Amino acid sequence: MIEHLNTETFKEKVFNYDISKDWKYEGTTPCVIDFYADWCGPCKQIAPLLEELSEEYEGKVNIYKVDADTYAEIAMLFNIRSIPTILFIPVGDNKPQMSIGSLPKSSIKEAIERIL
Repeated sequence: MIEHLNTETFKEKVFNYDISKDWKYEGTTPCVIDFYADWCGPCKQIAPLLEELSEEYEGKVNIYKVDADTYAEIAMLFNIRSIPTILFIPVGDNKPQMSIGSLPKSSIKEAIERIL
């Protein structure tokens, strides 16, 4: 199941940028974050793919969505200027891998496999 994050849940589950300026992923399971907007056509195209992948990788990867318009502060942390942008975040202090634009399911799956 995909979870929509707000500022508070982002800080709790992904990165608490109030406490540290240095990247540190808070989670214990790799995650994928889809930065989207309701008006974005390509965002709507990949939404069902992410839904399918959230079921396929349940328990192995957390899939989150962040509305880039509503939570622009979070999008700015990663210099996100275009949507959809997907972050693939491995466990630990490794930097997130970023993909900009709409991707086919196979490419999203490959990126997930790299962070497992």
